[in-house]
Amino acid sequence: MPRIALYAGSFDPVTNGHIDVVRHAVRLADRLVLAIGVHPGKAPLFTADERLAMLDETCAPIGRDAKCEISCITFDNLVIATARKVGANVLIRGLRDGTDFDYEMQMVGMNEAMAPEVQTVFLPASPIVRPITATLVRQIAAMGGDVSSFVPAAVAARLKQRFSAKA
Repeated sequence: MPRIALYAGSFDPVTNGHIDVVRHAVRLADRLVLAIGVHPGKAPLFTADERLAMLDETCAPIGRDAKCEISCITFDNLVIATARKVGANVLIRGLRDGTDFDYEMQMVGMNEAMAPEVQTVFLPASPIVRPITATLVRQIAAMGGDVSSFVPAAVAARLKQRFSAKA
């Protein structure tokens, strides 16, 4: 039975923290599905298509190197429903700190009640990426700061272009 894992998030934008989780997750799965949550009430910086392109560009080489198939999708329903749809038996969640852990434990409890067949696996962030959040990256980029230490080079270029266009 193939090990199919789902790693869901907003990925707005893709950060080095996300990449860190992907690097660890590909070692645990035969197929890793990266799922971008699309919610009508939220106004992301990048469109779903732009985020799909960034994920594919930055993560496809990681999957190839690890011999793990990576696919990128969007979803607008429950993560558990998406996991079932793609045949995932594992949910991947990255943890930066205790605050993440407390929140994620609540989610595990709810997800387990709805889909006991899907196991959640926590992957701790490497120390160098623990402080990185997409929210902080967007704020720094919006104020003209250098985000090249926090995101892949291609994403930094997209952020620079996005915010120079808004100036």
